Amino acid sequence: MSDIEIYKHPDPAGESMFALMQRLFPICRSLTGNGVRETLRIIRELIPLEIHEIPSGTQVFDWTIPEEWNIRDAWVKNERGEKVIDFQKCNLHLLNYSEPFKGKIPLSELREHLYSLPDQPDLIPYITSYYKRRWGFCLTHKERQKLAEGQYEVFIDSTLENGHLTYADLIIPGQSEKEILLSTYVCHPSMANNELSGPVVAAYLAKTILESAPQRLTYRFVFIPETIGSIAYLSRHLKHLREKVIAGYVLTCVGDPGNFSYLFSREENSLADRAALHVLHQTEKEFSLYNFMDRGSDERQYCAPGVDLPVGSLMRTKYGQYPEYHTSGDNLDFVKAEALAGTLEKYLLCLATLEQNRTWCHTVLCEPQLGKRGLYPTLSTKKSGEEVKNMMNLLAYCDGRHDLIAIGDKINAPVWDLAPIARRLAEHGLLI
Repeated sequence: MSDIEIYKHPDPAGESMFALMQRLFPICRSLTGNGVRETLRIIRELIPLEIHEIPSGTQVFDWTIPEEWNIRDAWVKNERGEKVIDFQKCNLHLLNYSEPFKGKIPLSELREHLYSLPDQPDLIPYITSYYKRRWGFCLTHKERQKLAEGQYEVFIDSTLENGHLTYADLIIPGQSEKEILLSTYVCHPSMANNELSGPVVAAYLAKTILESAPQRLTYRFVFIPETIGSIAYLSRHLKHLREKVIAGYVLTCVGDPGNFSYLFSREENSLADRAALHVLHQTEKEFSLYNFMDRGSDERQYCAPGVDLPVGSLMRTKYGQYPEYHTSGDNLDFVKAEALAGTLEKYLLCLATLEQNRTWCHTVLCEPQLGKRGLYPTLSTKKSGEEVKNMMNLLAYCDGRHDLIAIGDKINAPVWDLAPIARRLAEHGLLI
């Protein structure tokens, strides 16, 4: 990834990602089950994922892999036989991980199993009960208020039984065994930004790397159920990851048209943090920063004490910071193809920064004579003046102690501009 031109993606990349999102949107995903398998199978049509399964009951650190949940149908009918809540119309209608139930109950009892948002009366909430058995339905508050007194027939055709937790990964070997970890989750039902934007951008990120020349660094892509998936993955790969991963990111909430934001790793000055901030400062006028105390996704596990991986999260609008979050408002109208394409480019710039970052050291004392080496332009233009300025400033800080990210931050120049200059200076014996 020495040439930044490979990162110039045409606009159709966004359209392709959006088309993949449309295909995945109807699938009802959860921590386990066929929805996760179908999602990974579809993504595997694009990139060669290796799919793995861990049996229910397996101990993973302090946690246990839960029973596998699958859902076929669920509804609530009123006394006239009309479906007033229908899983087939929106899979958010069912409390995720609901146990099976069939029976007739009065509205007074049904209310104990209903969830709505009084302050967002037109939206269906996303509610889960992963680790305690119960059943329930979610609906808009307006529809909830319309329910008349009487008997209601409830039907939930689900199974909770020993099975597996399913996840996938893809390792793209580089010239070095040092790795970049890129993790995303595939465990939420039909939500476009919070759920699907991460996997589709991660898939196209992997596709781009696979289609490029062999890279310096190795790339590890992980598609997992959130929280329990990262814990399970770490339980299997912790020793390797601690030895090899030099930077990583959790991809989530990257499809809305909002400004970019960045959530720091626990160290708050990791290589991942420095690369992401460098890219944002060089390419964006406005962006938001969050420290590790604002964490909420799998960075919680990757940065946990004793794990200590350098993992942050480059997002657009952070999870929990937009009103559509975890509701039916996070739909295909909320995300934009151009936003997906812009995020893909931003992540590719982060990877380019990591690929090209290194520490250089000068070989001559004082300023070298550039003219006799053909490094000084014979015609003065605005562009040539900027190139010379960057070259001289780069030389001034190539002391064996500052890497290119640090120098770029200092002289306000992007790593992807400085790296070719450094290589040229090295070719002339001025840097090692």
